[in-house]
Amino acid sequence: MKKEWVRSTARGMTTYYSPKVEGKLRMDTSTNPLGCNPAACKAVKECADMELDQYPSTYSDGLRNELAKIYGLTRDNFIVGNGSDEMLDILFKTFMEPGETVITAYPAYSLHGFFVRINGGKVTQIDLDDDYQLNVEGINSTKGKMVIVCTPNNPTSNLLRREDVKAIVEGCDRPVVVDEAYGEFAGESFMPLVDKYENLIVTRTFSKAYGLAGMRIGYMASNLEMANVMQTVKIPYSLNRVSEHVAIAALKDQRYVKESVATVNRERKHLEDGLIRLGFHVFPSEANFILFRSPRDSAQLVSRLAEKNVLIRDFGKLRRLENCVRTTIGTREMNDELLAKLEEVVREW
Repeated sequence: MKKEWVRSTARGMTTYYSPKVEGKLRMDTSTNPLGCNPAACKAVKECADMELDQYPSTYSDGLRNELAKIYGLTRDNFIVGNGSDEMLDILFKTFMEPGETVITAYPAYSLHGFFVRINGGKVTQIDLDDDYQLNVEGINSTKGKMVIVCTPNNPTSNLLRREDVKAIVEGCDRPVVVDEAYGEFAGESFMPLVDKYENLIVTRTFSKAYGLAGMRIGYMASNLEMANVMQTVKIPYSLNRVSEHVAIAALKDQRYVKESVATVNRERKHLEDGLIRLGFHVFPSEANFILFRSPRDSAQLVSRLAEKNVLIRDFGKLRRLENCVRTTIGTREMNDELLAKLEEVVREW
């Protein structure tokens, strides 16, 4: 194939993280350790009689109605679609002209930059401080069309200071996206403020606290004017009927989410203490995952764990994350298995 056949914005792209997972304990994806949401599993069975020869609702009105009830907003504040990644794609297609710049924090979620670049934009990264908190002045003084921040931040696992995020929303005349993929575990959200600010957009997902990563359901909210523009850009029918039905069932039964958050809050310290005991440097976490630094090569650590059928995520080749890895906070059984395998690796070292 000739290189010039490929659109310039797609050249040099590499495929996303895709490990061999057969028979391994997955502590690498920050998904829900409690397994499939019971209300959602029941809803999936109900879909056997669904008329799948018909298109879904064009803009998933049923799901948007339920989200409005949860957050005290209106249906038209919300956009829903095929995972929060589709939400990110819509954002840059809506507000960013090719060649314009989007400001992101660093380190942060790698796919923020991916969607900027694939849509023809440029990324300016503003380093977080030594505590992995926002450089508000640095962001607000940097030229760019949009800003996107993630709180709790991935992969650093900490919650960004609320006053700092607010200062960015209030301190610039451009869209500010607050990615709250792990927001349920932190217990706070900017979602209730979307009607207050002209420039605020908040994204969330059903993949984490709701335990529905396999259904690919994401959503975002903003004030009505911004939401209407983004809705016109969104691909119609992008969320299938099964996923919408399952998401509605999950929203109506919050017991699983509450149990998931309680499990993570209970297990976080147990896992942190175990990692510290083994000699790892643990960073503060307010999410459902923990970032920690290995005293030896992180790639070797991840590889040896994989040989012992446990997967965690390596970030050790990135600037400011040297020899750092990330693990999901699991159930007690999962966490103890991870710690036991880590202890084996440390002993072998």
